[in-house]
Amino acid sequence: MNVTDTIAAIATGSGRAGIGIIRVSGPAASAIGEAITGRTLPVRKAVYLPFLDADDSELDEGIAIRFAAPESYTGEDVLELQGHGGPVVLQLLLSRVLALGARAARPGEFSERAFLNGKLDLAQAEAVADLINAGTEAAARAAVRSMGGVLSAAVSELDEAVVALRVWLEAALDFSEEDIDFLGEPALRKRAHELVANYDSLMARMAQGQRLRDGLSIVIAGPVNAGKSSLLNALSGTDTAIVTDIEGTTRDVLHAELSIDGLPLHVIDTAGMRDSDDPVEREGMERAKRAIAASDHVLLLFDMSACPGHAFDEDTLLARYALPRGLPRTLVLNKRDLVDAESCEQQRGQFGELASEALAISVRSGEGMDALRAHLLSLAGHDRAIEGALIARGRQLDALSRSRRHALDALARLDSLDMPELAAEELRLAHIALQEITGEFDSEDLLGRIFGEFCIGK
Repeated sequence: MNVTDTIAAIATGSGRAGIGIIRVSGPAASAIGEAITGRTLPVRKAVYLPFLDADDSELDEGIAIRFAAPESYTGEDVLELQGHGGPVVLQLLLSRVLALGARAARPGEFSERAFLNGKLDLAQAEAVADLINAGTEAAARAAVRSMGGVLSAAVSELDEAVVALRVWLEAALDFSEEDIDFLGEPALRKRAHELVANYDSLMARMAQGQRLRDGLSIVIAGPVNAGKSSLLNALSGTDTAIVTDIEGTTRDVLHAELSIDGLPLHVIDTAGMRDSDDPVEREGMERAKRAIAASDHVLLLFDMSACPGHAFDEDTLLARYALPRGLPRTLVLNKRDLVDAESCEQQRGQFGELASEALAISVRSGEGMDALRAHLLSLAGHDRAIEGALIARGRQLDALSRSRRHALDALARLDSLDMPELAAEELRLAHIALQEITGEFDSEDLLGRIFGEFCIGK
């Protein structure tokens, strides 16, 4: 990748706004600033002045700030032009910058240069994108912690412990022919067991952060007129779905984004399942099947006041409601307010063993809704007791998990004294996997995939 040229992009969102920002980074940034403002800009001082076109006519007026390398976000010379946020004037200003020798930046290229110039490590750079895309306050706060280096510091501390244990082990192997048995030292095993505990603690914080980042996809499925659309509206607090007493009102897949205790949930309402010759309704059911197959969890909703008069078993449910075998699901019995306690138990009985963990609710009265929300949190493993969640991605958790497996293999060999030299190799591999998280050990292909997810101008 060429990091000697100068890049530019609109750094603010699309559409009209009060303020729009053009960001420029690279060796020509200062010269571009002089050409557009007609003067030499001071370093790290905001100057209000006109922005000039090639013929010295005024394109806009606003604030220009110049940052000199390496004291900038990217570690290069950086220019920021803060003008009015209309799309036309911003595009005119960007065209002027490009005409002066900059090129249009790729998505994430500013953060990529910050990483390559040592201003951010890879975990911090990824947290920038996660902060921009955060869907809840909890996710945003977790991203800020990771962006500030908390995740990187935790990984580095763990890595230092891995390296220290490996050094001790290598030294023990070097003195294996001496009379001193370093490998039998209790302190060595104590450190190894403490290391595994540290892995588990960090993994819990990162897993919590991944849940805050990615959320959970929940599909509401079941027969017609069970209250699926009403449940979607109740959970989201909006009138996303049309609700009527007419069976089969919902014909398409409806989506709602909501947050419960900071956990983002993607809840999907689907057409009710039944035999039908209506081509529109049949298409709705096909879309429901596809949504179910792609979900993390299914809420299978039934009307307690109108349950069928026959027993349900596992195979019947799977076939009737197009549930893939093995897909996690929760049986939810709605309209609890319409049946008495005795009838409630009779309706549960129709589901046999499947009813043992069923939730009885009433969307209309609100009965059982708090229990349902708590259940949704538990599905994602959301734990309020875990403090300091660190926003994390699947890539990072995979690297941590691989590193932990290598550390466990090393511990097993130490405990059994089975080829301890291989324990040292396992610790070396654990060290490499941890470095993947912060980017100390990386590949160009990996970097391309990561920064390609960023928006332009970041």
